[in-house]
Amino acid sequence: MMKTGENSFYVRYGKNFFDRFFAFLFLILFWWLYLLCTLLIWCDSGFPAVYTQSRIGKGGKTFSIYKFRSMVKNADRIGPAFTTQGDTRITRIGRVLRKTSLDEIPQIFNILKGDMSFVGFRPDVVREDDDYSQKKYLMKPGITGLAQVNGRSTLTEKEKLYWENLYTSKVSFLTDVKIIAKTLAVVLKKQGTN
Repeated sequence: MMKTGENSFYVRYGKNFFDRFFAFLFLILFWWLYLLCTLLIWCDSGFPAVYTQSRIGKGGKTFSIYKFRSMVKNADRIGPAFTTQGDTRITRIGRVLRKTSLDEIPQIFNILKGDMSFVGFRPDVVREDDDYSQKKYLMKPGITGLAQVNGRSTLTEKEKLYWENLYTSKVSFLTDVKIIAKTLAVVLKKQGTN
């Protein structure tokens, strides 16, 4: 039986290869989608189209995450750190991008850089009370993960952490494929989107 978990052959040798291979393939096939989102944002609220923010990655190290900008410029300076339902800082195009999860597309470049994986824990913003001893930090953060397919924004922080830590002991190629397939279903059904 194939071994699963953070020390498996897949994690040590296969996961990084598959992440970068499929990220590169995604760019070749869907470059036009990246361009379309950029043009829509520019027409709606100008440049920049991509927003960067410091997030926590593997081993508790920080990196810059890329997302399509879904809020007004300088939104982090004129409001709270977290968005809520009906946040007036979200632009018209931003609402569409968030509902369809298209705002996450630029994270393909995070994968190519080696900061992220397709599947892992969702990287949090930097907070002083973060506990970097949590098991989830053994892995790279991901565009999606167990928490996203088991409740997404409806989960409490404790429930979210449970799923993120659980992934480290369940990770395998088959697990990742199942999570990606479930993610596509969740996005298409618009479950748990904000």
